[in-house]
Amino acid sequence: MHADLSRITYRPERHYSAVVAQQGRVQLDADANEQAAIQLFQARTLAADLIGPHGGPYGATGFKIELRGGPHELDDLVIGGGRYYVDGIGCDATRPQPGTPVPAAGHKEGAEPADPDAADAPAEPAAATWTYWDQPDAFRDPERPGDRLPSQFPYLVYLKVWERLVTAAEDPALREVALGAALPDTAARTKVVWQVLPLPASALGLDGDNPPADDIRTAFGQWAQQAAAPACRLAARSERPDHADDDPCLVAPEARYRGPENQLYRVEVHDGGAAKDATFKWSRENGSVTFAIDELDGTWAELASLGGDDALSLQVGDLVECVDTGYASRGEAAPLLRVEEVDLPGRRVRLSDEPAPGVGRRPELHPFLRRWDHQEAGRKTVRRGDRPGRLRHGAVPVEEGGWLPLEDGVEVYFEAGGTYRTGDFWLVPARTATGGVEWPTDPARRPLLQHPLGVVVHYAPLAWVHGEQAVPDLRLAFRPLAAGIPAAGDAAPNAAGPADTAGADAPGTLSTTSAGGAGPARSRSQTTAEAEAQVDEAGEAG
Repeated sequence: MHADLSRITYRPERHYSAVVAQQGRVQLDADANEQAAIQLFQARTLAADLIGPHGGPYGATGFKIELRGGPHELDDLVIGGGRYYVDGIGCDATRPQPGTPVPAAGHKEGAEPADPDAADAPAEPAAATWTYWDQPDAFRDPERPGDRLPSQFPYLVYLKVWERLVTAAEDPALREVALGAALPDTAARTKVVWQVLPLPASALGLDGDNPPADDIRTAFGQWAQQAAAPACRLAARSERPDHADDDPCLVAPEARYRGPENQLYRVEVHDGGAAKDATFKWSRENGSVTFAIDELDGTWAELASLGGDDALSLQVGDLVECVDTGYASRGEAAPLLRVEEVDLPGRRVRLSDEPAPGVGRRPELHPFLRRWDHQEAGRKTVRRGDRPGRLRHGAVPVEEGGWLPLEDGVEVYFEAGGTYRTGDFWLVPARTATGGVEWPTDPARRPLLQHPLGVVVHYAPLAWVHGEQAVPDLRLAFRPLAAGIPAAGDAAPNAAGPADTAGADAPGTLSTTSAGGAGPARSRSQTTAEAEAQVDEAGEAG
């Protein structure tokens, strides 16, 4: 969540049910965001408790998978429309249909087109479903062998779900143009991202081409639990730097955090893997400082703006990441680039190298530069950094088991033995009022190791592909709870039997059997006359 936030206050372990506004108080972004987080947690927890780990509504269960051959011997998957819930998170595979444009000037609807060639060309029908290659948030590329479907059967097709933040840099429609270009954007959005991906059968350790569906689900559940579980931890603290006495008196002399402003530090894993291969990057603005790219020409990037002030602008020596919608959705890491030259009149910057292939060159994916605040050796100021370090692909190598200084007294500690995933992140609020950082501690005030705040990923099995035209369905379906209301005085109909996982022909009805199973329960619905007669009979019997 690379948003311009003050901090994140939502703590599920505290079990708050609502945020209550008080009169005459300052309202912060953290309050509104916590309320949204509480409501999402409640809604998704309830859905997961009722539905289970995954399932879709009967009659509208989405993500049905069909295998079909594609061009150039590339297989494809057809993804059926509908809805599906994974750990309570709703995913919709329905493909939006294009709208109908207004006819060209001088032509009525249904009239012959002026261009005779256009009349001969048949209209290409709009696709009704998504496919593996054009699914909206996966950005699969046939030229990349790793993106292709497995060439050998069997393999599992599964659903991967997570959330990511979208700002006006990625979706310009979020910006209110009436506010003018000089003002910043307003609120950001979170988006549920789903991807249909293949998994070789060897990763599940199953024998045979077509094992039982329950065995597949069990094996996949174990794989998914391991894939989603965080495997690294970090702690943060603030320590008074050795050179603090040399700084001007901008902060309290005893302050451990020496920065002149409140900050929300973001520490994010760049290259994943074991500690020897992993790197991280950090930002004092939660990675929210971005610059939309209007045009990319080699190492020169023409930007929509160079920032509103010195703190939010680009300077020579800054490290940036070239990002677009596809890059963000794939969750991969490309080398960070250094700003070598800034052309203020032309709103251009020259980078140390061209962005990675396939990133930043498609305007419809809204490319932008994201600034990170760590610096290369020899470029850090004495006050802003204490550890020169040597960067790897523009990011800082992970060093476990020791405190690593970021700047102004803020330090982080990576636990030994961790395995890191690209995108894992932690947030560290630093406050001038306390001269320290906000981080949980034990009674002895020792910083506690914390798992990453995200990215939280969820998985569900969809289909088992073990040959041509052989795609057993692994989805689950649930029936509506609602049933017809019986007429007054009539006994409710008997309940239908339990629906199987694939769904039955008719929705189930409410059971009228008593808890002991002795027979149909008496209807509680009565007319007024019946109720009065029952009271009279009771009085006579007494």
